[in-house]
Amino acid sequence: MSLFKIFSIAGTGMAAQSQRLNTVASNIANADSAAGPDGKVYSARQVVFQSVPVDNSDTTAQGVRVASIMESGAPPRRLHDPKHPLADKDGFVTLANVSVVEEMVTMIAASRAYQNNVEVMNTAKNMLAKTLTLGS
Repeated sequence: MSLFKIFSIAGTGMAAQSQRLNTVASNIANADSAAGPDGKVYSARQVVFQSVPVDNSDTTAQGVRVASIMESGAPPRRLHDPKHPLADKDGFVTLANVSVVEEMVTMIAASRAYQNNVEVMNTAKNMLAKTLTLGS
């Protein structure tokens, strides 16, 4: 495999993890949101990855892309807070089904995966630079 393909593979990984980090940020930002005027509450979203060939000539070199962003099927949280303006007749407020702890774990994993792809790119760059110095 060419060292130049490594840049493409790591680049796809960085793009995918960046989108995963944005999704986590959106989930955390909406963790305490209550049902809106339409009665719907925010539902946590998860990124689904898919492997893709880097180019058509070599099917062994695989990158990654975001195939879809799925909404969680978990039920929304219900909190008893009769003083809340969006509380139902029983005093319960419907909140987003986001687990902040799970989102933080996902954020750490995505951040580390992003950093690993950066390290792969830096290593490949250094290898190419050393290769150039071999001829002199």
